[in-house]
Amino acid sequence: MKKGPVSQFMQHHFRHFNAAALLDAAKAYENLINEGGKMMVTLAGAMSTGELGLSLAEMIRQDKVHIISCTGANLEEDAMNLVANSYYKRIPNYRDLTPQEEWDLLMNKYNRVTDTCIPEEQAFKTIQNQLIKKWKRAEERGERYFPHEFLYQVILEGDLEPYYDIDPKNSWLVAAAEKNIPIVVPGWEDSTTGNFFASYVYRNEFNANTVKNGIEYMVWLTHWYKENSGGKGVGFFQIGGGIAGDFPICVVPMMYQDLGMHDTPFWSYFCQISDSTTSYGSYSGAVPNEKITWGKLDVNTPKFIIESDATIVAPLIFAWVLGW
Repeated sequence: MKKGPVSQFMQHHFRHFNAAALLDAAKAYENLINEGGKMMVTLAGAMSTGELGLSLAEMIRQDKVHIISCTGANLEEDAMNLVANSYYKRIPNYRDLTPQEEWDLLMNKYNRVTDTCIPEEQAFKTIQNQLIKKWKRAEERGERYFPHEFLYQVILEGDLEPYYDIDPKNSWLVAAAEKNIPIVVPGWEDSTTGNFFASYVYRNEFNANTVKNGIEYMVWLTHWYKENSGGKGVGFFQIGGGIAGDFPICVVPMMYQDLGMHDTPFWSYFCQISDSTTSYGSYSGAVPNEKITWGKLDVNTPKFIIESDATIVAPLIFAWVLGW
C-alpha cells in the first residue's frame, strides 16, 4: 500500500522512544491484518467524547477492526455525539474551573468530561427516549438483547436520523452497526443509560433480564473466540485500561484453565496505549509481560506499550494502517 503524507511523516520522524514504539505497533498491526488475522479494539476512558470515530469508523469500514470491547460510556457517548455535537461546550481552561463554576455547569445541564461538556437534554435524553421504545418492544415480544444490540436497532431502524448533528460517517457506532461487527460491553450498568434502565427496573416498569448481562457477554465471546482464533489469530489493541480491556482479554485463560480447551491460541498481538506508568497493583500500569503469567499472552506474542495520550496516538496508528 502506498503511504500517504501522515504515514510518510511518521516514517521519517518517529524514530525513538514512544514515537518509535507507536510506529512499531502500527506496522505489526498492519502485518497481522495483511496476513489474515483479526483485531479486537478495546475502548476505555472517554474516547467517544474525544471523537475517535473520526478515524475508528473508517478502520471498521475497511475491515481493519473485527470486534470491539468498550465501556457503556463509550458505547452511548458516540451515539450522543452523533445527535448533539453542535450543542457540546468546550472549555479549554478546564483546569482553572472553581467548584462554583463546576456547579454552574451542572445547573445548566452540562456534564463535563475533561475539556468537553455533554449537553444533557440534546444528548442523554435523545438517546434514552429512543432506547425506551426498544426496551419496551423487547419486553412486549418476550425478547432479550445485549446493550449494543439495542443501540444497533435504534441506528439501523433510522430512529436517530432526524437528530443527526454530524456526518454519520464519523460515528464509529454507525459504522459498526452497518457492518454488524460484534461489540462486548462489560459493566454496562456503569453508564448513564445503564443507570437510566436501572431506574425503570426499580419502578417495576422493566424487567432487569430484558438487557443481557456481562456473564452472557463472556459466554458469547468464548464462542466467538473459538470460531475466529484460527490461522493468524486475533490481536488485542487496547486503548486505556480498566474493564474494557481486562474483561475480554481474560477469555483466553478462562477457555484454557476453566473449560479445559488446551488448544486455545493466545492473543496473537498486544498493544496498549496508556498514560499510566508501571506501579504497584495497577492493571493499567502493568507491562505486557505480566500477562504471560496469567495465560493471556505467549512468550513470542508481539507486545507493545505506548505511554502517551490515546487521543493523539490511536488516530496516528489508525492512519498508518489505513495508509493515510
